[in-house]
Amino acid sequence: MKAIIVKDEAAGTAGMELVERPEPQAAINDVVVQIHAAGFVNTELGWPSTWADRRDQNRTPSIPGHELAGVVTALGYGTTGLSVGQRVFGLADWHRDGTLAEYVAMEARNLAPLPGDVDFTVGASLPISGLTAWQGLFLHGRLQAGQSVLAHGAVGAVGSMVTQLARAAGAYVVGTGRAADRQKALDFGANEFVDLENDTLEDIGGVDLVFDVIGGDIQRRSAALIRSGGTLVTVVGPAEARPVDGLAIDFVVEADRSQLTEIVQRVRDGRIRTNIGKISTLDDAVAAFNSTERRAGKTVIRVRP
Repeated sequence: MKAIIVKDEAAGTAGMELVERPEPQAAINDVVVQIHAAGFVNTELGWPSTWADRRDQNRTPSIPGHELAGVVTALGYGTTGLSVGQRVFGLADWHRDGTLAEYVAMEARNLAPLPGDVDFTVGASLPISGLTAWQGLFLHGRLQAGQSVLAHGAVGAVGSMVTQLARAAGAYVVGTGRAADRQKALDFGANEFVDLENDTLEDIGGVDLVFDVIGGDIQRRSAALIRSGGTLVTVVGPAEARPVDGLAIDFVVEADRSQLTEIVQRVRDGRIRTNIGKISTLDDAVAAFNSTERRAGKTVIRVRP
């Protein structure tokens, strides 16, 4: 099969190569999926799991990518809940070869059925951004209707999902980004927008929940805005700042079939929409990853036409 591999952490995306690799085999409780579309997050080349296994042993050359949509082609021993020929989407294991390939072997529990009226490209754009937003808002942030949310990076892949899910849950949403992002953030459902380069963040007053995808000084300033009992949720590593009277939670997104099902249903009924930035083929993916063009939203690779 065709697959993109990485061998040198220092080289980043410039060190990616499109090569031929053996097709994977299904282990116990696995499925093999023929990938039709895959999502990619550039920051994953900085994740230790891209380069080392769970015993901290070098596992390169490895295949990056963790989001996928495709069709099940084989079941491992003991696998239940899915069938050969079924359309699926989901989040592959961090420490195993990933989804920038024509096939992937992964645990069946990390996949959810993809309805027939949802395109594979849409399905591949949802797992990391959708699950990150869902878990940060509802599992870790315990968001309730009537509360206020400060959603950083509101036009990014994660931030746009945070904005839409929070607004749909009855929250008042303040989105942030660059000046050029203002209208798009409002289109995704933000009630207000803060241009972090020109506006004063503190002018928004207090909020109940901050969803941080930036860290650093912005995280520290945001923590100071959290009302008593509120929560700072961050996905950029251990929180450097804490609310005076509240919680600071950092987390790593996890695969969850029931949450994926909830998210895709909201796409189907129009409550949320995907935020796809650039679409490329597998043959052109390395060049796409190394482009200097700024494009907000999820990068999706169409592996099959």
